[in-house]
Amino acid sequence: MTDPEAYERGFARLSAHTVGPLLDRAGVPTGPAERRAGVRVLDAGCGSGVVTAGALARGARVTAFDADAAMAGLAARRHPEAEVVVAALPSLPFRDGTFDAVAGNFIINHAPDTAAALLELRRVARPGAGVALTWWEPSEMTATGVIAAAVEAAGHPFAFPPRPLAAADPGRFATLMRRAGFTGVAVDTLRWRHPFDPDAWLADVVAAGGPRFGPIAAQPAAVQARIRAAYHHLAAPYILDGFPVTAHLAHATTP
Repeated sequence: MTDPEAYERGFARLSAHTVGPLLDRAGVPTGPAERRAGVRVLDAGCGSGVVTAGALARGARVTAFDADAAMAGLAARRHPEAEVVVAALPSLPFRDGTFDAVAGNFIINHAPDTAAALLELRRVARPGAGVALTWWEPSEMTATGVIAAAVEAAGHPFAFPPRPLAAADPGRFATLMRRAGFTGVAVDTLRWRHPFDPDAWLADVVAAGGPRFGPIAAQPAAVQARIRAAYHHLAAPYILDGFPVTAHLAHATTP
């Protein structure tokens, strides 16, 4: 990421919608303090730390990692109670069976090797731990779909990188989890409306500097103007009710 704080203003707020269900499905407890005390949670691909914040609020001991050093640094500053490290799937610096729960909010869709990433998450989870992972449903990701469509309308001045997730289909992903050795695998589908300010959303997505939309900032001024005009036209129908967004939440247990 080029600007982690822009990511926090944009994508992090979008992804925060799934934090509660994700932690529930990972088995991070709520309720009496004695029930919550000492639970070790791994926030996989923490970004700016929205899952870390949710787990800390439940009284968990949180370890978090992100592949981006600037993003990990932001999470560490936001949440000094957590241990935050720079690391990337499928090679994590943790011992076997370290964590009571593993939660990955929109990280598995960035892992270059889905199967290897799942094996690594299983390795660091203790027997009986809950593991929960979310990823976007590409066909119903309006929040970024309008920007991609605007780039195409402007003449597609740059190529989008391929999506690394090998199993966007829930059934296929569940099969990968079973092959990795998880038990009790199930996938929920979550839908919500994301409120947004049209100018701020586009600006923060571009400023965050990810591989899909960061290149917009490098385009000539005239191209950027065409993209903005197309984006505002495409986003206008969603301003009142927010972007419709869909994500999948896979959850399972380590044997």
